[in-house]
Amino acid sequence: MHSFLGIIGFIALIGVSFLNQPKFGRLPKGERLERIKKSPNYRNGKFYNLSETPKFTSNKSTSSILIDFLFKKEKDVRPEKPIPSIKTDLKALCSSQNVVVWLGHSAYFMKLDGKTFLFDPTLVSASPISLFNKPFKGADLYKPEDIPEIDYLIITHDHWDHLDYETIIQIQNRTKNVITGLGVGEHLEYWGVAPDKIFELDWNDELKLEDVTFTCLPARHLSGRRLPTSKTLWASFMIQSPTQTIYISGDGGYDDFFKQIGEKFPLIDLAIMENGQYSNDWKHIHIMPDELPKAIRALNPKKVITGHNSKYTLSSHPWFEPLEKIYENAQKNNFNLLTPKIGEVVNLNDENQTFEKWWSEFIPKQEQR
Repeated sequence: MHSFLGIIGFIALIGVSFLNQPKFGRLPKGERLERIKKSPNYRNGKFYNLSETPKFTSNKSTSSILIDFLFKKEKDVRPEKPIPSIKTDLKALCSSQNVVVWLGHSAYFMKLDGKTFLFDPTLVSASPISLFNKPFKGADLYKPEDIPEIDYLIITHDHWDHLDYETIIQIQNRTKNVITGLGVGEHLEYWGVAPDKIFELDWNDELKLEDVTFTCLPARHLSGRRLPTSKTLWASFMIQSPTQTIYISGDGGYDDFFKQIGEKFPLIDLAIMENGQYSNDWKHIHIMPDELPKAIRALNPKKVITGHNSKYTLSSHPWFEPLEKIYENAQKNNFNLLTPKIGEVVNLNDENQTFEKWWSEFIPKQEQR
């Protein structure tokens, strides 16, 4: 009995040591927690979505969903060969251009009116255990050392595939300001980011820094790097520079707030939308392919880019399916979908720039339409 209890104690000690690693971050406390408690989106110790949002939505048990996700073999969830990508020198991009470069998954680098922006950079690891969430070959070109000086780092929420500890550690000295949702700053301060660099916003808060306005807007998702969840806020953001209005959706399912955002911001130049890692098992927290066009129509942007795909396997759909489905919908609904490769420069001032349907070579012939 004593030896059995010793083994249990040893396992528990290992678990506690693992969870106490800095990369798990730290829950909000002190003045930050007191501010959180005043949010209309926070009650009973956590943040809530505007609509009721169960995490899982199928008839399966939670354990069945997790077992299927971890062990069930699905077809085409990873590419069999490296995906095409381009290693653009981000440090050499002209400061006078308005450009966007997709770095893979939900990470984007932008230059807008002379300022540099970086969104959700996961450039080292998207998981607490390095063996999991391995990036696809060809999708892992960009590393923290490739990132130039950043005026504005925007973090939509604290999930591992959007907030990467190692990336933050390596780029924080080259980052002037961080804009994020309530509570996420606790992780950043814990990791050494200076408090005066961090700006935490609630939904519908506005922040003006120099000549750029940031508006924190709703998303339908959840947050957390460990249990318990939803202690920090998840969000979408509108960025208004002198000549560009850019919306970035962050993660989340469809809801009526897309219509309200479109009404509040009638002249969106570019919408960067989540597209991938969806499932009928969690259809409210990642937007489904049939609902993504509705969100785009509600926002009515001049141009659209979709991400949250083509780097990691976080669901059971074929990895190329999100791209193929939104491409088909763009043809039917007549919206201006841009499909850059990872690393390909999108010039926001070039109305005639075109992009290849680069993923088509990966689609099995029997599935091609």
